[in-house]
Amino acid sequence: MADALVNYTENDGVALIQMNDGKVNAISYQMLDQLMSALDRAEESANAVVLTGQPGRFCAGFDLKTMMASPQSAVDLLTKGCDLYMRLYGFSLPVIIACSGHAVAGGALLTLCGDQRIGIEGDFKIGLNEVAIKMPLPVLAMELARERLSTAALPTATLTAKLYAPDEAVRAGYLDSVVAPDNLIAHALSVGKELGQLDRRAFKETKRRLRGATIAHILETLEADMATFAGPVGR
Repeated sequence: MADALVNYTENDGVALIQMNDGKVNAISYQMLDQLMSALDRAEESANAVVLTGQPGRFCAGFDLKTMMASPQSAVDLLTKGCDLYMRLYGFSLPVIIACSGHAVAGGALLTLCGDQRIGIEGDFKIGLNEVAIKMPLPVLAMELARERLSTAALPTATLTAKLYAPDEAVRAGYLDSVVAPDNLIAHALSVGKELGQLDRRAFKETKRRLRGATIAHILETLEADMATFAGPVGR
């Protein structure tokens, strides 16, 4: 189907959700809707989720055509995107990010939402490059970065738009581990199967205690943050 941007399969109770728009997996309205539908499906029948992209490309972040159209266009897409990020961050099932290649801007934020983040060896870049493209980081990004990145890496990762190689991304806190590209999906599914054996209620309630305050803060400040969000300020 030409407009299918997300593929969904299940293996031993693990939902494999693959973004594949044939390009760079930009986060568009259509991509957001399909990812949310895939999470609905996983919540009904799976024990864990693996989120990945196509080989070499995990996610290039929010669709730049929409983001650059106007400040309001950027705000509207970011606001809708926040629903996905907060759902992933507080998801009732274990979420394993199988970072299959480049992950920049909103793509790097997806890695920060995972419970386990696995990358691949190779010449790939991971990071929040918004400042480099003349866009401020919203509170959503800052709070996820503050929680998941190392204290030492946080200023450089956010203020200077640094992009990290996979091994550097582990040290910075975007990833937990790096494997050979050919082993990524098998390893991620194995991790998903293991984590999926945890008691679902205990996992869900513990995650709520761990991340609930951050999620509440992001959602409570979203409207005010978007009201002052400048969006693109130049080329």
